[in-house]
Amino acid sequence: MARNTENTATPEWVLRREYGSQRLLRWMARLSLFIGRGPSRILLYPIAGYFLLFSRATRTASRDYLARVLEHSPSWGMIYHHILSFSSVIHDRLYLVNQRYDLFDIEVHGAQYLPDSSEPETAVFLFGAHLGSFEALRCLGQQRAGFALAMAMYQDNAQKINALLSALNPGMEPDIVALGGIDSMLRLSDRLEQGVSIGMLADRSLDQDNLMSQRFLGTPATFPSGPFRLAALLRRRVVFMAGLYLGANRYAIHFEPLADFSACAPGQREVAIHQAVGRYVMLLEQYCRLAPYNWFNFFDFWQASDVRAFNGQAQAPRD
Repeated sequence: MARNTENTATPEWVLRREYGSQRLLRWMARLSLFIGRGPSRILLYPIAGYFLLFSRATRTASRDYLARVLEHSPSWGMIYHHILSFSSVIHDRLYLVNQRYDLFDIEVHGAQYLPDSSEPETAVFLFGAHLGSFEALRCLGQQRAGFALAMAMYQDNAQKINALLSALNPGMEPDIVALGGIDSMLRLSDRLEQGVSIGMLADRSLDQDNLMSQRFLGTPATFPSGPFRLAALLRRRVVFMAGLYLGANRYAIHFEPLADFSACAPGQREVAIHQAVGRYVMLLEQYCRLAPYNWFNFFDFWQASDVRAFNGQAQAPRD
């Protein structure tokens, strides 16, 4: 299928207004750090209740997703649980960024798929989604010698999270590579050559020209192929990651082998990319069903896919 060169559709997740200012977030963060994780968690219950009652878009998106993953109509209590889980993960981010790993019970599954040294040739791409907590992966840097991780994200998001993390922990310099610049691939290649693995959330994209249609939770949805093309061009192995929130202070980090582009011949690249996207979506669905309240795309993920497909922007695999 030919590409749409006009590319006029903007993803819904970009258009959706974020609630709360940076100043308010910083104030709440400092309050939470001052009074501690346990007492400050009390604030999460009315916050989740507010979004349940007064954010129709959030409530509708949650109901639609839960109906798909649970295969029955969710109750208001289930929707509240979903929003509260998201609030809990955001709240825990404050303590994980400040390296308070002692507050959490974190179990790791599939660590054998990660690099076992800091040698440049062993660095991998780690592809996750807006599923659970990426920050929970930070504890691996403390537990696993030689493992270094940088996060790749789009320019605007990179600037926002850099500013917020710097405010929360002035002594911390987050390793973030901004995507979308003319030197982004060179910077990623440099980090990999330094033995640093690259984490990416591969369920969203600003690039509407590199989308593939996949069946997800019973309905076709479009997923970006750009992250996989990047891994293929840089000839790296890809590992799926999910840091699932299990309630209270418990997290489970899962790793699964996803693709290996290190020995992929150029003529087989498109087939390998298509297979990798398919496996990514299969694993994403598997972990959504395992921990259904961890899906944090609070917009109409499937409707957005329908609109892109209608505009001729959903890509079929190229031979």
